[in-house]
Amino acid sequence: MKAIVQDRYGSPDVLHLREIDTPEPTGAEILVRVHAAAVNAYDWHVMRGDPYIMRPQLGFGGPRMKVRGRDFAGRVEAVGRDVTRFRPGDEVYGDLGDANGAFAEYACVPHTVVEPKPVNLTFEQAAAMPLAANTALTCLRDAARLQPGQHVLINGASGGVGTFAIQIAKAHGAEVSGVCSTRNVDLVRSTGADHVIDYSREDFTHHTRRYDVVFDLVGNRSLAEFRRALDPTGTLILSGGGVSGGGSLLGPVGLIIRGKMLSRLIRQRLVVPTANPSQENLAALRELAESGKVTPVIDRTYPLSQTADAIRYVEMEHARAKVVIAV
Repeated sequence: MKAIVQDRYGSPDVLHLREIDTPEPTGAEILVRVHAAAVNAYDWHVMRGDPYIMRPQLGFGGPRMKVRGRDFAGRVEAVGRDVTRFRPGDEVYGDLGDANGAFAEYACVPHTVVEPKPVNLTFEQAAAMPLAANTALTCLRDAARLQPGQHVLINGASGGVGTFAIQIAKAHGAEVSGVCSTRNVDLVRSTGADHVIDYSREDFTHHTRRYDVVFDLVGNRSLAEFRRALDPTGTLILSGGGVSGGGSLLGPVGLIIRGKMLSRLIRQRLVVPTANPSQENLAALRELAESGKVTPVIDRTYPLSQTADAIRYVEMEHARAKVVIAV
């Protein structure tokens, strides 16, 4: 089968399309014929081995998992002997997590990270959901404990997680303000935001309005600035990872570390949630999609052979919403 393989850390030039063996499912796995996969900031962080503090987990000389890609959608090709819930031909979607392997024609997937694909979505749309939409769901529903009528500000509203966060917040009855650039104002408004803040014209940290929840996806402000925009008993969610830390503890990673340290000393809640692959959350997201409350937004689609270009676009050119690989 064809797959995108990486032997060492570096720029997108380290990614190569190769022929490798097709995997075979073990007892608790299913073999998925991948129809589409999604690019996430996670992919280019692993590609570069950035930040360095993650290399003991990722691999020192190069990534332990050689085939990139987490999010996928496709059809079940075969199932292991212990799998009873799925059978060949089923349309599924899911998140491989740190195992990676979605940028390929086939992927072996634990059945516990797979759910039936939303029936009203294409494979490309379904592949765009797992990591980004699960991050938004975990942060807003679970970490922020979002309630109807609360006012949420999303910093980075036009990105992959941001476009899902707007829709999920609205589905939970919240009032939503989205922060984005001038070129993305119409996009953010089209996904359901009640208020759109163009950061080139308005600084939300100096506005008189205070928010029940501030959901940061960029990491471009200080903790003091974020707290200034937050209600005295509000919740700040730090999930900004889209800007490279340059191999240091500066930038978003440093902000998250400082947020963890400060959270024990103040009344405002500072939360740094982790969105792990979850079958239950995939089922919840499928229900939101099939009810029409959440619709993935796709910026661009690339063929598998141009995966390096897709990751370069996401990393360097401020992609809007999701970028998808058509396998």
